[in-house]
Amino acid sequence: MKTVKGFSKIVAMVGAVALGLTLSACGNTNSASNTDSKNSGSTPTVSFMLDWTPNTNHIGLYVAQKLGYYKDADVNVKILPTAQAGAETSVENGVANVGFTTLSNVAAFNSQGADLKFVFDLTQKPVARWCALASRTDIKTPKDLSGKTFVSFGSAEQTAVVRQMIKYAGGTGDIKTATAGTNTFETLTSGKGDFGGFYVTWEGVESELNGPKLNCFVASDWGVPGNPDQLGFAVKGSWLKDSANADALKKFIAATKKGYDYALANPDKAADILVEQAKEAQLDSKLTRTSMEEIAKNNYWTTDDPKSLPGTTNFDDAQPYLEFQYKAGTYKDQDGNDPASAPQAKDLATNEYVG
Repeated sequence: MKTVKGFSKIVAMVGAVALGLTLSACGNTNSASNTDSKNSGSTPTVSFMLDWTPNTNHIGLYVAQKLGYYKDADVNVKILPTAQAGAETSVENGVANVGFTTLSNVAAFNSQGADLKFVFDLTQKPVARWCALASRTDIKTPKDLSGKTFVSFGSAEQTAVVRQMIKYAGGTGDIKTATAGTNTFETLTSGKGDFGGFYVTWEGVESELNGPKLNCFVASDWGVPGNPDQLGFAVKGSWLKDSANADALKKFIAATKKGYDYALANPDKAADILVEQAKEAQLDSKLTRTSMEEIAKNNYWTTDDPKSLPGTTNFDDAQPYLEFQYKAGTYKDQDGNDPASAPQAKDLATNEYVG
């Protein structure tokens, strides 16, 4: 069973902050300096780095590229595979103009001196799930996770969420950890761990289609405040100071949003475009279609209009979660100490570039 390691990859990024803001020699070598947005004559170019293997989280980019939305907006777009250093470090170091990340990751990186700005929020509802195999009848609520082994990449953010859920449910919050392998499903079925993190829109769909069945919990149902899952796009703050770059970003976001809206209105057609355009990922067509149908049906990306995503950061959802993680000690400065105050969503994110 081919698995895209979505959730485990993204939530591991905060742990990667401790490695520092340096480029890996194995990273992508394409440069994305300010001149990128001024080349090709009068048409600017924006380079976008994925956070992991192409999947439905990225579908708007592939649809916009295939259907000519970028051409119509007069912007060239280069989609880059994720570098070993990660999208955040790559954007900070000029390897890419825009990267797929989370607002909390931006908070973590900026606490260590990075200059990232969250400019587009894809998800409007929590999509992360904390799951044990359904066959584990001894695990009925998060309380039952006390003393169990958590399959993770050692992320402080993950650990804080899980411990809060357990305590809220009446447990001790004490857990053991095991490093996730290439497939969290396999780690659980092998007995090396008791529960792990998944995305309902991808691995949750895969579980329903192919098994094994999961028993999952949503963090916001168990005492974790705000929306932990604000996934979207970030750029380097200083890059935006150039008006040409700011204009290019507005064009890019408008065309990409149009791609996501098309996917919401035409989930199967958009899924087929993703599979075709991202051949290197060898995506399963049924999984991709069902994932997009799940997203459209349950309005994970939308608020008022189910066929159009806002793309804006909900600051009322963002700040409580940042405060929670700050109190848990997740964010550290360059010396490994707690910052003087909690990260502020209004400083980390802006809705200025979403039309």
